[in-house]
Formats: sequence, C-alpha cells, structure tokens
Amino acid sequence: MDFTGEERIAAPRDVVWAALNDPEIMRGCIPGCQSIERLSPDVFEATIKVRFSLLSATFHGLLTLSYIDAPKSYTLSAEGKGGLAGFARGSADIVLEERGAETILHYRSKAELGGRLAQLGARLLDSTSQKLAEGFFSDFNAAVVAKMSAG
Repeated sequence: MDFTGEERIAAPRDVVWAALNDPEIMRGCIPGCQSIERLSPDVFEATIKVRFSLLSATFHGLLTLSYIDAPKSYTLSAEGKGGLAGFARGSADIVLEERGAETILHYRSKAELGGRLAQLGARLLDSTSQKLAEGFFSDFNAAVVAKMSAG
C-alpha cells in the first residue's frame, strides 16, 4: 500500500518541524493513539488502537526517525505487533516546503500488514490506511494552527 499527499499548514517551517517532533502533538493526531513515549531523540514507543472494518487491533511498537535533515525532512518508520490480528509495518517520507508564512507538508507513505489483518483484502486495507493517514495530517494541521494561535 503506497499513497502520497500534501497538507498546507498556516505556520512557518520551524514551527511545523517542532510539532512533528513533539510526542504530545503526535499522540493527539495519530488516530487511535493511546500512548507515545520518547525513548531517545529518534525513537518513540507507542500503543495505537486501529479498527479495520469488523476487526479491531491494538498495536504496540516503535516509531523511528531516520534520514533527518532538520528542519526540512525525515523518514518516520513504524513497526508494531497486534497480537492475533497480526503486524503492521510502514514508513512515511515527510518533506517540509517553505512558502512564505506557510509550510507545505508533502508525504509519501508505505504500509504492510500481515496475519489476520492481511486477510481482509487489499482494497479495504488501502482505503482504511489512506483514511488514517489523511486523518493524521488533517489533525496535525489543526494542532499546529491552534498552537500558533495560542502561543
């Protein structure tokens, strides 16, 4: 499953970059995120509950930042286990483009599911994964703009 998109954010790139590295903002924006904790500057541990059609699973795993070119881009990789439901692996290449007082956040994501989740069918998994990604970036945009307004 591969998908791409972009989000126009009414904030300077350094503010968007800081938000992308803030566990509290990330927890509030990742759909179903129950907890996220920084283990090191580039590694987070997370628990995320996801619903795919009739199947719901709670994933425990790691989020890792790599290929960091602050404040322009990084790759966010995730790997989690959902017990009997299976596993999820994915990555997102994130690029921040400055446009005056705004930032265009470009993303390219890949996801792979295994176990019972993979049996649901590629079409359902693709649409659910795309909705989750779009939901995250939309919520992230709103969180950054709210933080700018408050701060």
